[in-house]
Amino acid sequence: MKSILIPVEDHALMDAVTQVAVNLARSFDSYIEGVAVGPDIAEFVAADFALSGVVLDERTRRDFVDHSRGLFEGFMSAHHVERARGDLHGPAYGWGGEALISDTGVGEYGRVFDVIAVGRPGPGLRLPRKSTLEAVLFESGRPVLIAPPRPPATLGERIAIAWNGTTDTARSIAFAMPLLMRAQDVVVLTVPGPALPGPGDEQVAKSLRRHGVPARVGLVRGTGSSPAAALLDTAAVLGADLLIKGGYTRSRLRQLIFGRVTSEILAETNLPVFMAH
Repeated sequence: MKSILIPVEDHALMDAVTQVAVNLARSFDSYIEGVAVGPDIAEFVAADFALSGVVLDERTRRDFVDHSRGLFEGFMSAHHVERARGDLHGPAYGWGGEALISDTGVGEYGRVFDVIAVGRPGPGLRLPRKSTLEAVLFESGRPVLIAPPRPPATLGERIAIAWNGTTDTARSIAFAMPLLMRAQDVVVLTVPGPALPGPGDEQVAKSLRRHGVPARVGLVRGTGSSPAAALLDTAAVLGADLLIKGGYTRSRLRQLIFGRVTSEILAETNLPVFMAH
């Protein structure tokens, strides 16, 4: 995981996103790149913003980019990450372009990065937008690392896997192998409720152990609550600092079965989530 992309926007979780990305970068001596992202014109229209020229005005867009770049470079400096240069070894950062790009543009640009770091989405102007997460998840073909409001001090030392048998979860595990192979403890948890036909949790753990991953099967606690709450409570008891799970699926039937768990986890998680589609 040598390259990390951060879509930069002025929201309350931006520092948390940067902290999670820096923690990952320090494990792999990664390059972190920031890019300025903003809602596209259709999103402004849908939100009943008047098209008075503000959105299209070049100076306004330039101000958005400059502000985002200032935030990003300030975060990097505060976390003691140096600007990338040819002879620099270790975590480094750079800035991508001088244009404000849309969510879809971030998803497309993210295809050349190993992982994309975003904030946990929520309602309100000061929280990350769900549209950004969905764009990078569905359009990039790359894994997404989602930061909670207060990320843990470590990342990937103790990992929980939310296994439900889907191809999305299998793909997430494959993308996460560099992290899994560095972990001190990896616990495979079966998502409560319906599961697709296929390998069970013990088979997943056995497959990971073939790669030298210290994987074991864990028991999900609090099954009387919602599946998402039970998973998050169990991960907290285990002391996990990362949760791996599959992303949304575009199949309507699977979305009905698994979509609620994903949505609830994204709304409530207090640990970083590594997810792919």
